[in-house]
Amino acid sequence: MCDQLLNVLPMTSPRAGVGKLPVGILLSGQGTNLRAILDRCEAGTLDAEVRVAISNRPEAPGLAFARERGVPCVVLSRGEFTSRDAQQEGMARCLEDHGVDLVVLAGFDQILSDRFVKQFSFRMINLHPSLLPAFGGGMHAVRDALAHGVKVTGCTVHFLAIEFPDADSGPIILQESVPIDDNDTEETLLARVHEAEYRLLPAAIQLIAEGRLRLEGRRVRILP
Repeated sequence: MCDQLLNVLPMTSPRAGVGKLPVGILLSGQGTNLRAILDRCEAGTLDAEVRVAISNRPEAPGLAFARERGVPCVVLSRGEFTSRDAQQEGMARCLEDHGVDLVVLAGFDQILSDRFVKQFSFRMINLHPSLLPAFGGGMHAVRDALAHGVKVTGCTVHFLAIEFPDADSGPIILQESVPIDDNDTEETLLARVHEAEYRLLPAAIQLIAEGRLRLEGRRVRILP
C-alpha cells in the first residue's frame, strides 16, 4: 500500500519541472472550500490548478462561483442516468478528460461507488467536519458533536481508497481542532469549523503537490 501511494504521489518536493498539481473538485453546495482553494492558487501559495468542478446538483451555488472564477463546470445529476454507477462512470470520464491527478471532495453529498473509489484510490481526498474517527459516516457531524456534549471538535482531511470501504475511514492526512463553547449553537460552531476547513484543505493539497506524504499501514507521515 505504501508503494502504491508513492507511485501516485511521487516524492518531488517541490514539484519542480512537474508543474502544478491538476485538481478536480466534487461539490454539491455553496463551494466555499473551492473558494478557499482558488484564493490560495491565485495568491501563489498553493501549487495546484483546478481543472474542473463537478456537481450532482445543478442548483449548487458553488457552480456559479466557479464559473465566475473561470473554472470549467460540469453537472451530472443522478436523475439523468439509469444508475448511480452510470452517473459516476460519467464523473470519472470527465475527471480523466480534464487530466485530473487529485480528486477533492469539497462538500459532495453523494455516496461514491466502489468502482469510482477504486479508480481514484489514494488520488482522492475528503474533508469531514469532525475529528475523525469521531462523528464519521454522517451528514450532521457538527450537530452530533453538540448533542454529545463534547468539548472539542474540528475537521479532518483524509484519503479515500478501496482498501478502506467504510465511510470516512481512510488514512488521515491533517486535522485541526475547534473548541466548543458552552453557548455555541450549531450555526456558530459550524462557522468556526468552516474557518478551520478553509485552512486545512488547501494545506493538505499543498502537501500532496510537494510529494511530502508517505503511507505506513494506515498512518500518513508528513516528510520534511
